[in-house]
Amino acid sequence: RTQRRQVLVVAGKGNNGGDAMVCARLLATRRTPVTVALAARPEDLKGDAARAYKELRRAKVQVIPAVDPDALRRLLHKCTLVVDGLLGTGLNATVVGYIADLIGAMNESGKPVAALDVPSGLDANVGVPLGTAVHAQATATFGFAKLGLVTYPGRAFAGDLTVIDIGIPPEAVERVQPRSWQIEPADVRRRLLVRPPTAHKGTCGHVLVIGGTAGHTGAALMAAEAAARVGAGLTTLAGPASLNAVLAAHIPEVMTALLPDDQGRFRFDPAAVTTVLDGKTAVVIGPGMGTTENAALLVRFVLEKSNVPVVCDADALNCIARSPEVLRLASGRCVLTPHPGEMARLTGLSTVDVLQRRPQVAREFATRNRCVLVLKGATSLVVAEDGALWVNPTGNPGMASGGMGDVLAGVIGGLLAQGLRPIDAAIVGVFAHGAAGDSLARQFASVGYLATEVAKQIPRELDTLRVAG
Repeated sequence: RTQRRQVLVVAGKGNNGGDAMVCARLLATRRTPVTVALAARPEDLKGDAARAYKELRRAKVQVIPAVDPDALRRLLHKCTLVVDGLLGTGLNATVVGYIADLIGAMNESGKPVAALDVPSGLDANVGVPLGTAVHAQATATFGFAKLGLVTYPGRAFAGDLTVIDIGIPPEAVERVQPRSWQIEPADVRRRLLVRPPTAHKGTCGHVLVIGGTAGHTGAALMAAEAAARVGAGLTTLAGPASLNAVLAAHIPEVMTALLPDDQGRFRFDPAAVTTVLDGKTAVVIGPGMGTTENAALLVRFVLEKSNVPVVCDADALNCIARSPEVLRLASGRCVLTPHPGEMARLTGLSTVDVLQRRPQVAREFATRNRCVLVLKGATSLVVAEDGALWVNPTGNPGMASGGMGDVLAGVIGGLLAQGLRPIDAAIVGVFAHGAAGDSLARQFASVGYLATEVAKQIPRELDTLRVAG
């Protein structure tokens, strides 16, 4: 696709610049018109970059100094495609001075940019610009995808991502012991349970959903439906007793249990909660629950007394944020599903800080509190209690609507009830939830499908994954 293009390769002085010069030489061997804009003095090049420069000169590829933005702008004006090899993955400081100006010139040119390894100026580990960064239409990254290229905002800077195999031996990878992965269909498939022919509702788990106060009954109902949709044998929705007629009328397959209340808000009663916890294999708490003092006492009691996995979502997270130490009561049994605002309250950070450092914030919280954390958003993150991290590639902007988080909490709860480990339930849940949204976006409309429709689509997505295996 480069045969009719005038390619401009922008090379810095480091290893990324060396890669860029190799790229230019290979393009020249294919008779593609190519010019190298060298953003460094030749005498400052070292190691691989210096060797690549010598080979480039021997190949008689045109090299033009471009250490000032005006020189680069003149070259950009003449080209049709830019290859960015200015800065690589080793960047760990804010980009300033003429390098920042060169990045600005590339972005302002309006020319399509293909970045090598990582768009210049982007933190490859976090995915945020260090001052400024190249906006690439495509990125060819070497060896493995970098965390900052598959999570936002870095994903938007990288454009279409291609991973280039550079022959790293598997044993070398094992020695490094990677701690971050992108969820693939095969990862989900191998975690799915196979239901035996002799299965019955009593062997397929019993989910308890606690939530649904006055004005917010829908949240708990959606969580309960989602739990049933992923195959939980039994689902019980425990809500305020005065709202039972509302809660019981919508999903006939879901049983209801009555908890004491005061005008549609929970009134904490340890004996009543103990009764509804009995016989359950997983708990989802928080959707539409409220954040009163009685609600906070209820959350604390469930975390302390339940001996099964607990999914904490929505208002349960806000109750926990007031007393984070309660998480120690359910160490190793908890899955938390915050959006960035809830994550900010849990950590005491600002939402902006959370968004700027999503992987680090999620890892620190999960390891400190020994829980599985699902930090929701575009490219949701799933973090195990030991810090291992998975990036979810599914989902789309059409899912930015009320109830999607309630459905996700129910999905994870339903999977837990059937016997999946907390980390496995979270990985399967976020992938299937996002995939259901993607299918609806293709089949129905990019925006306007509902959370309940996502819940109904999830069984099809799980079946597709099973059949593909």
